[in-house]
Amino acid sequence: MKVIGSLTIAIRSLLANKLRSSLTMLGIIIGVGSVITLVSMGRGADATITSAYEDLGHNLLQVMPRNPEMKGGFSLSPAYAVPTLTMDDVRALERVRHVETLAPINENFITITVGGESKGGLLHGATPEYNDVMNYTLASGRFITDRNVAGRDMVVVLGSKVATDLFDAEDPVGQQIKLKKQRFTVVGTLESKGGAMFGVSFDDVVIVPITTYQTRLFPQQTATGKDAVASISVQITSTELTDEVTDEIETILRRHHRLTGDDKNDFAVVSPEQVMEIVGQITLILSGFLGLIAGISLLVGSIGIMNIMLVSVTERTREIGIRKAVGAKRRDILLQFLLEAMALTFVGGGIGVASGISLSFLLSQLDLGGFKLAAVVSPDIVVLSFSVSIFIGLASGMYPAWRASRLNPIDALHYE
Repeated sequence: MKVIGSLTIAIRSLLANKLRSSLTMLGIIIGVGSVITLVSMGRGADATITSAYEDLGHNLLQVMPRNPEMKGGFSLSPAYAVPTLTMDDVRALERVRHVETLAPINENFITITVGGESKGGLLHGATPEYNDVMNYTLASGRFITDRNVAGRDMVVVLGSKVATDLFDAEDPVGQQIKLKKQRFTVVGTLESKGGAMFGVSFDDVVIVPITTYQTRLFPQQTATGKDAVASISVQITSTELTDEVTDEIETILRRHHRLTGDDKNDFAVVSPEQVMEIVGQITLILSGFLGLIAGISLLVGSIGIMNIMLVSVTERTREIGIRKAVGAKRRDILLQFLLEAMALTFVGGGIGVASGISLSFLLSQLDLGGFKLAAVVSPDIVVLSFSVSIFIGLASGMYPAWRASRLNPIDALHYE
C-alpha cells in the first residue's frame, strides 16, 4: 500500500506542475523517438539493399576493377574505380565453364531531356545480355540488339519511371530524347521493377549500347588505351559452382592481363553474398552511429530530469520535513522521488515510442523521386529504447531522491 500511496503523491506532484513536467519529458520523448526512427531507417536501408541483391539472384558474380595497391581493392560503385576491364576481357571469359550469361555494364548518372522537361537518371551502357541478367521485362518496343552495339547506334531503352515522368501516358517508342545534348531514339520501355540500390530507383534507368556509351557519352580508356568496361556480370548455372567459376575467372583474367608471380589482381570477382556482407557492415556502422546520436538526446533528457528533481527537492523541503515529522521514513521519501522520476520517463518513453513508430511509418511513405525510404521497426529496438528510458528515470532520480531522504526534519521544517 505504501508504494501505491507514494505513487499517488508522485503523480499529484507532477500534475501540479504540468508545464514543467511536460518540458522535462520532452528530452526523453525526443531521445526515444529518435533512437527508434534512426535505427529503424538504418535497418530498413539494409533490408532494401539485401532484397535488391536477392532479386538479382545468388548465382550472379560481378567482376569489377580493382586497385592492387588499395586494401580491399574494389569499389561498390565501379563507375568511379580505376578502369582495368575491357570488352576483350568479356570475350576471354566466354571460355569459362558453367557460365550462362556475360553482361558488361558501364554506368553513370545523366540528365535526360525531352523538349523543356528534364530529369536525372542512371545511364547504363550495355549489351543485349543485360536484360537477362537484370531480370527486366519489356513493356513496349524492343531491347538493344547486337546490331545496335556493333553500329554504336543512338538508341535508348527507358525505365518505367523515366518514361512516365517524361512522356506521361504517351508511348515513348519512336520518340527522341537528348542525352548530353545528343539525340537518341527510344526503341523500348521497361516494366516497373521496383526497389532501389544506394538511393537510386531501378525504374530510373536508361540503357544505351555499351559502344555508344564508350565512344559518344562517357569515353574512358584503360592504361592500355582500350575502351573501359565498368563491370562484368557473370551469371552461372549454380551457386554451388561459385568457387570453381571464380577460380577459373581469376586464372583467365590474370593470363589475359599478363599478371605473373606475385602480381596482385587488378580486378575482383565478387559474389552477392560478399557485397551484402560489405553493405551489412556499412549499414551496421551507420545504424550504430545514428543510434549514438539519438542516445545523446536521451543523455540530455536524463540530465534534465535530474535537474528538475533537484529543483523539486529544494522547493518541497518543508513538505519533506512535515512528512518526516509525522512518521515518514527515509525509504518512504526515497521511494516517492524515485517514483516521480520514473513516472516522468515512463510516460515520456511511451510517447517517444509512439512518436518513433509513427515517424518511421510516415518517412517510409515518402516518395523521393521514385526512391522510397524504408523503415524496419523491430520489437527489440522498441523494448530496448523503452527500457533505457525507464533506467534513465531510475538513475536520474536516484541522487535527488537520496538527497531528499537525507534531509534533517528539523532543518526542513525551518526551511523558507
